[in-house]
Amino acid sequence: MNFIPINPTKDIYQATPDYIHAIAVDAPQRLLFVSGTMGLDTDGTPAETLDSQLQLIWRNISTILQDAGGDIDNVVRVTSYLRHRDYMTANQDARVSALGGRVVPCTTIVAETLSEDWLVEVEVIAAL
Repeated sequence: MNFIPINPTKDIYQATPDYIHAIAVDAPQRLLFVSGTMGLDTDGTPAETLDSQLQLIWRNISTILQDAGGDIDNVVRVTSYLRHRDYMTANQDARVSALGGRVVPCTTIVAETLSEDWLVEVEVIAAL
C-alpha cells in the first residue's frame, strides 16, 4: 500500500503545515471508518479536562485500529467535532502529536455534542 500526498500549490489556497488537501491510497486491502470517538475511559466516564479527553480519544482510536489489524499510521482522514472553537489549537496539537507529525486531510467542525461533558469527538478513516 502506498500513500501519495496530493497538495497542489497553484490555483488553490495553501494548506497549513498541519494538514494536506488530499491523500491517495494505492491498493488498500480494506478501509476502516471509525465512529466519532470521545475522550471516555473504559468505564465510559469522560476525562475532566480537554487535554485529558484528547489523550483518551487518540488512545481509543489507536485501540480500535489495533483491533482491526492496523495502527495510527493507517489513518488517512480525520474529522474533529469541537464543543467550542477555543479547543481548536489543543485539538490540532493532539492530532499532529498522535499522528507523529504526519499530515492528512482533516476537517474541524464546531458543534454541540450530545453530552456537555464530551468536549471533542474525533472520527477517522483508515486504509488497511
